[in-house]
Order: sequence, then structure tokens, then C-alpha cells
Amino acid sequence: ALRKNGFTIVGSYVPFDGATVIAASHPALTAAAVKTKNGGFGIAQRVSVTKVKGKLQVGYVNPEYIGTAYGMGTLEVISAALKNALGAAQDYGSKGVNSNDLKPGKYHYAMFMPYFEDVSLLNKHKDYATAVQVVEANLAKGAGGTKKVYRIDVPGKEISVFGVAIPVGDDAAYNKAVEEAEKNFTEHSASNAVDTDKALLEIIDFEAIRSTAYLPYELMVQGKQVIALPGRYRIAVHFPDTKMVGKHGFTKIMSSPGGIKDALEAVAGGS
Repeated sequence: ALRKNGFTIVGSYVPFDGATVIAASHPALTAAAVKTKNGGFGIAQRVSVTKVKGKLQVGYVNPEYIGTAYGMGTLEVISAALKNALGAAQDYGSKGVNSNDLKPGKYHYAMFMPYFEDVSLLNKHKDYATAVQVVEANLAKGAGGTKKVYRIDVPGKEISVFGVAIPVGDDAAYNKAVEEAEKNFTEHSASNAVDTDKALLEIIDFEAIRSTAYLPYELMVQGKQVIALPGRYRIAVHFPDTKMVGKHGFTKIMSSPGGIKDALEAVAGGS
């Protein structure tokens, strides 16, 4: 159905039992992505099929919402194509934030939290070809506990966007925290467990309409640079109604943004 409506399936994966995420490209998405700075982060449309209480739930990120947040426009063509392809599929991402407050430079979850343009520079290589080669090699070996879901190259541009799953996570930060705690006879607060795709969604994705298509993460090679959206922005913009505290609050996933960055840094060939 997606293919009949102009989409090309570029990858899929199973983040946990009963859930599948599908990533697709579309000419209109690619065109919108190259017109704005760092628009490549929105170059893939993510669709999920999740089993919830014995029933299959099809969902996708609202193109108008994410397009506005990433400076790509309202993406009406993509919304229409998705509705034709998936019928009465549930979308999400439209609640919690007024569209005027969602644009790059406008939206952040709270004071001192990052904006869309506050990208994380994961690494810099001698040229674009080397950067892509390093990322491909590290994904192939599962660096940082990651897995490659897709790759989309922008024709005529030195831009490649990778979809990266984190099924295992990077143990380095966790192990370092444990060592420090043991040395100082204190309790460590780090947990690589909540940095994985499954564990993160178990905490914050609890509403009736599941947001499984929050996954996977985007890692973008742009010229010599390898960049990603900061976890504190990306999580917040996909889950804008999440409270700061409580059993489903951000305080339960305090280590996640750092853990996600560590995993993506390993893919980029960084420290």
C-alpha cells in the first residue's frame, strides 16, 4: 500500500516482540528535506505496527507536526499519501504543542533544554566518503550496541541519513559509572538499560495510541560531519505531553539522552 502511493520502503526492524517499525522514503520528503538546514532528520517517514491488548495498531508520525518542527513545511502531500495507503491509521505527534510554537528555534521542552538547531556533532572526518564508510563499518559490527535500519542518500548532495536502532546500547558509560561507584563505595545511578529502544518506550510510551514509530534514531552524514538531534530534544518533541516526574516522566529516563548519544557516537567513530 505504501509503495502504491509513492513511498519506497528503505528498512524495517522489530524493536521488541509485537512491534515492527517501517521506514520509507518519498520524493516529496526528500525535496522538503534539502530545502532547510538539517531537514534530513525528517527525510524518512516512520510507520509502526504494534500489538496492543491483542489487537494490531498501525500508527505513524504526523507529517505536518514533524515537518513543522523540523522546518520542512506542513507536508500535505505526505499526509495525503499516508491516508490513501493506510486508511484509518492513527497518527500521533500533533498534541501538546501549538504549531506556531513548534518551529525550529521556537520549541524546546523547558528552559535550558535544546532546540532543533542544537545538533550534536558526533564526529568529523576528512571527507564525506570517509564519514559514510566509517558509519557503515561501525553499524555492520554493531558499535555502541546499535543496528542499521536504513540509509537514504540525497541525490547530488553530500548527505546520507541513517536510521539507527539501539537494541543493546553502549555499555561504556554504564560500566564507567559502576566502576566509579565501587571505587567510592557509593550507589551508581546510571543505567544503560533505559537507553535501549525497548526499555525507553516501556517507560514513556504508555498512552492508548502507541508511539512506536518514534524509532529509529537518525544519524546524518553531512559533508565531513556526522550529526544527530540531541536526545533531550528528540524525545521531547515526539512525546510533548510527557511530565517531568512520575512513573512515566522524564526523571525516569535521565540517562537516556546521554546513552543514546554514546551509542550514536560509537557509530560515528567518536570517543
